[in-house]
Amino acid sequence: MNLNIKDTFNKELPADSVLENTRRQVEKACFSFVNPKKTAKPEMIHVSPNMLDNLGLSNDDAQSEAFLKTFTGNAVLPNTKPYAMCYGGHQFGNWAGQLGDGRAINLAEVEHGNNHWALQLKGAGETPYSRTADGLAVLRSSIREYLCSEAMNHLGVPTTRALSLALTGDQVLRDVLYNGNPEYEKGAVVCRVAPSFLRFGNYEIFAARQDFKTLKTLVDYTIKHFFGHLGEPSKDTYLAFFSEVSERTLDMIIHWQRVGFVHGVMNTDNMSILGLTIDYGPYGWLEGFDFGWTPNTTDRQHKRYRFGNQPNIGLWNLYKLANALYPLIKETEPLEAILDQYKIDFETKSLAMMRSKLGLEVEDALDASLIQNLEDNLLLAETDMTIFFRKLSDFNIEKPSESIELIKDAFYVSTEITEEIQQKWETWFQRYAKRLEQEQTTSEVRKENMNRVNPKYILRNYMAQLAIDDADKGDYKLIDELFQMLKKPYDEQPEYEKWFAKRPDWARHKVGCSMLSCSS
Repeated sequence: MNLNIKDTFNKELPADSVLENTRRQVEKACFSFVNPKKTAKPEMIHVSPNMLDNLGLSNDDAQSEAFLKTFTGNAVLPNTKPYAMCYGGHQFGNWAGQLGDGRAINLAEVEHGNNHWALQLKGAGETPYSRTADGLAVLRSSIREYLCSEAMNHLGVPTTRALSLALTGDQVLRDVLYNGNPEYEKGAVVCRVAPSFLRFGNYEIFAARQDFKTLKTLVDYTIKHFFGHLGEPSKDTYLAFFSEVSERTLDMIIHWQRVGFVHGVMNTDNMSILGLTIDYGPYGWLEGFDFGWTPNTTDRQHKRYRFGNQPNIGLWNLYKLANALYPLIKETEPLEAILDQYKIDFETKSLAMMRSKLGLEVEDALDASLIQNLEDNLLLAETDMTIFFRKLSDFNIEKPSESIELIKDAFYVSTEITEEIQQKWETWFQRYAKRLEQEQTTSEVRKENMNRVNPKYILRNYMAQLAIDDADKGDYKLIDELFQMLKKPYDEQPEYEKWFAKRPDWARHKVGCSMLSCSS
């Protein structure tokens, strides 16, 4: 196994001077050196061929003992020094102080094919940032992260990636529902991959501690390696950096809204500086279209991170990043201008995204009203978001009155569709048909365009749970089936038609299918 190691983070940034792996406050350092914990009986379950290729590795490499040992934490790559990053964060709106990589250990950075990748093990043991936790992960959450990060990539959503999923052979104690009933579960580890795992909280911690020297060092490092096109460090460069982070963050969230993804824990320590979806905890996919839905049991009461609030939370988090960068800029007005631009861009990009979902290319002043009317209708009865928009691509402009039949499979409870609701849908379909008359494209081209942005297959929670249930019994075939299907989420794939279906009734309130905790 030959990786082209090009470490920068742990060579160019200040390290923790204390080398013992003990829980503590880490000052004036961006990371702490720490080795992964050796596991009892490692077993590789699945490897992403696409990520193997991205790293310059082969299938033979993936079968090797060196690969197994490296990506389960049982061996350290030659000439590398693994580490855990120091960062803080706002959790559910409150400053939480130092957080850091409590169960993630960065192995090395790799260059291949003009791309730069950081390799990180999640669930590889304790670090100085673990606080009271054990630094481990369980099979349940590891499967969800592995499958979803690769699925999101194929959906076209900016995301961290996953290379491998492995069992550790260890048992890990977890209280899945936080109800005082912990149980032992199978331990697992995922190798996550991204250009960088830097997040808003990496910058916040130094600003909060008024360690402006380390803050500047980290920001300059970030610009040099990931925003080099912005030029040498200066006040203007820092503003351009913040502006680009703001744009990337918004673009990522617009993609989430497009496919119905709900992150579940948009704390500032879970916000990538590169605008990537990061930290797949209690995420979920909309089944019934619902702006108020959150998959996170911890957020059940206040629903801070509900589907419809994700763009607002993105802005709130950017305010916190702006506060962290202020000591380098020392002017509020240009920062506020960038934040105001986020609000403007959200309106235009959100409208453009919804137009694309409806197959509208020509802009019309009444489109916002048409979309609002549609969203109102989707809320009248429990309506599956994915199925509705996918079926809509078959809309017949000549027969709008028959369209309620077209989308009937999207309704969860057919008896909820009263005459009044049916009439509202027929009125909207008439309006939609009239609007489509303005378009220049044929119905065939419109269908192709719509099917490129409205996925047929997503990783519904119940699907992931079925794979988890099988894996707990030692059967990993469903993990691979879902992995293969989710590589082509916009294709018809007749062999996987059974997965183009509403959430089954048994999954409506089942743990892991509706609400999830942060426990892993």
